[in-house]
Amino acid sequence: MNEQVETFLRHLADERNLAANTIAAYRTDLEQFCDFLHARGQSEWRDVTHEDVLAFMLDLRERRYASSTVARRVAAVKSFFTYLTGRGIVQCDPTECIDSPRVDRDLPRALTPRQVDELLELPLRLPTPERIRDKAMLELLYATGMRVSELVALNVNDVDLECSTVRCIGKHGRARVLPINGSAVTALEEYFDISRSQLARGSGSSTEALFLNHRGKRLTRQGFWLILKQYAGELGLGDLTPHMLRHSFAVHMLNAGFDLRAVQELLGHTSISTTQIYTHLNHAKPTTQRGRPAPHATEVNGVINDQRFVPEEK
Repeated sequence: MNEQVETFLRHLADERNLAANTIAAYRTDLEQFCDFLHARGQSEWRDVTHEDVLAFMLDLRERRYASSTVARRVAAVKSFFTYLTGRGIVQCDPTECIDSPRVDRDLPRALTPRQVDELLELPLRLPTPERIRDKAMLELLYATGMRVSELVALNVNDVDLECSTVRCIGKHGRARVLPINGSAVTALEEYFDISRSQLARGSGSSTEALFLNHRGKRLTRQGFWLILKQYAGELGLGDLTPHMLRHSFAVHMLNAGFDLRAVQELLGHTSISTTQIYTHLNHAKPTTQRGRPAPHATEVNGVINDQRFVPEEK
């Protein structure tokens, strides 16, 4: 039985070009399945039955493996048997009628609209060049829902203030052009007019990076984390993470009545199922103390063309 497993692993490496860590995970999963089958007296893959696979799943549950681990083990076994049947090593696939276990996913955590307002106002309590920059970064993150890695990778020419858009490069090099609202535009204008040139003096040469640190270099993800951690401490939000602004953007957009597909495109999700998880977060209608009902309301798929959008009560 082990010989077929090794052949399958070579197939994953040579023909499917899977990463070494992925192949190592397959090896661990299938070796555990082999050990389980040997304990049940099975020595040939063609003799493995539907009941054997179900018993393996039950054994994993009884041993209190996490649902994600069980799902991965079962996926490995199903993939292995697809390989065996495709090459005629076994005639019938015992996993054919077995569904992959559902993986319980933790719901993303989002800020309330009021907390967002408090966070976005905080930098201007002491308007230094760095905090004016921080204001622009936070406004842009909340207005677009972009990832922090996308934010710090922005260059000056990625921003079009006249068209109120910003172009960012997401995962796998996919580019998207995102609309930005009046608050973010204003914050960026102030950053360009007041702060960026002062921060750039810390560098001996010019840089195309949009957001600079105090040395005039491109701000890093770690640098942004430290900045946000400082503001989180001032607000008493010790568990605030950069990705929570992205979550907040998605939740508030959906609660404001925006189309799920439109939010998917803005976030750069490949699958709509990734975006759908935000529909499970039932926040109140996102009207805030400053009347910021949605991260932005530039037109998205023809939904709206107003920077402060609150859908009418129905």
